[in-house]
Amino acid sequence: QVQLTEAGGGVVQPGGSLRLSCVASGRLFDMYTMSWYRQVPSKGRELVATMWIPNDNTNYADSVKGRFTISRDSAKNMVFLQMNSLKPEDTAVYYCNVVSYGSRQYWGQGTQVTVSS
Repeated sequence: QVQLTEAGGGVVQPGGSLRLSCVASGRLFDMYTMSWYRQVPSKGRELVATMWIPNDNTNYADSVKGRFTISRDSAKNMVFLQMNSLKPEDTAVYYCNVVSYGSRQYWGQGTQVTVSS
């Protein structure tokens, strides 16, 4: 099992920045990807950014490219999402996600990000 705990959400004005963090604990030796998803009411979860653990390659949703950056601290088992130039449409609950080599998925509890003037 892997436990994920997010932090860093909040309320920010359009154009502002936030940094989300996620700390992983438990069975960590076979993590394959760490990702951030987001969800708004009445919609499914949207993949925002992914980092592949073996090589640190990354991928981003088109809607956040150039504004968001995913990174990790392997020593602390943490993954981050730096969000710049935030827009009202970025408002959502953001979830940390880990997928193992055995294709097991784990989710954090989510953290609310609200972009509003």
